[in-house]
Amino acid sequence: MSLTDSEQHPISTPLEQRIQNKIDAIASVANDLPGVIIIHDIRNLSVVYMSPRGTQELGVTLEELIEMGPDYHKNFFNPEESEMYVPQMIGLLERNNNHESLALFQQVRGRNQQNWTWHASTTKILMWDDAGKPLLLISIAIPIDTKHHISAKVGRLLEENNFLRKHFHQFSQLSNREKQILKLLAMGKSATEIANELFIATATAETHRRNIRQKLNAESAYELSQYARAFNLI
Repeated sequence: MSLTDSEQHPISTPLEQRIQNKIDAIASVANDLPGVIIIHDIRNLSVVYMSPRGTQELGVTLEELIEMGPDYHKNFFNPEESEMYVPQMIGLLERNNNHESLALFQQVRGRNQQNWTWHASTTKILMWDDAGKPLLLISIAIPIDTKHHISAKVGRLLEENNFLRKHFHQFSQLSNREKQILKLLAMGKSATEIANELFIATATAETHRRNIRQKLNAESAYELSQYARAFNLI
């Protein structure tokens, strides 16, 4: 629901009380939970609650966050990532499934911080309005400690996430057939092997390979494999 819709159809007082009751229930246990707890009001994309651990990390008060409204995202998150996670978030809301959650890697930077900090976050719908439409989202965000013994594996995941974000536009230019051939190229298959597997002419496989390299601006087999891994082709 857009903000305009909400203005045209004001939320009833009983529903507002249910919202506050839900927020209070989460707040009462937030300090006992791992990570930072964030609750968003979908009507205006504003933060309506963040656990103390989160406000301390960002260097703001909860009241300041609420006053920011949608600017909260612009102030503390890497704007380049929105191309990736905003469509996923919209899809989560459109499917409106109580059992579905969305897991993301996001870069966060507090008010007095110079560097981005990676967080692993999980988001799901927390509450619905009287018509059954999503009203509140809840997220749990956990900062990733790069000194941990699994930091090398996490680091590789973050590198792939960063690569995916930076090269999403190039990858989106590939056709389904080209993605299929990219997968086979990343697996070390030759043009002849690809042609035999896909029942196409070798010349056609060669043409696809040239087009893929041109669209992705990738010259080496390693660069092609980076795309294949980052976009879950292999």
